[in-house]
Amino acid sequence: MSGAEFLNLATLVALALLTLALFAATIRIARGPTLPDRVLGLDVLTTVATGYIGVIAVRTGFMLYVDIAIALSLVAFLATVAFARYILMRGAKAREGSENAGETRQ
Repeated sequence: MSGAEFLNLATLVALALLTLALFAATIRIARGPTLPDRVLGLDVLTTVATGYIGVIAVRTGFMLYVDIAIALSLVAFLATVAFARYILMRGAKAREGSENAGETRQ
């Protein structure tokens, strides 16, 4: 088996595995059950998309795709941090609301 044939086979296998991961992440986003589960699924989805772009870059030899994958990774990281901050603030407001409701009852 020559190097080109092996690279072709390896990229096909990588694309197949990334497709399975894409479906699993999509199911996690759809089924939930909680908001943090969905955020984690979205993070996995963007990571899989970055993997797709990387494999396509290797397969085509067009290395501009690597720059696109890096940019996508940076945006995905910022989105994950923003979602995590939103979830923390939402939980803090819920705890604050339940503490205030407990004080009015007593």
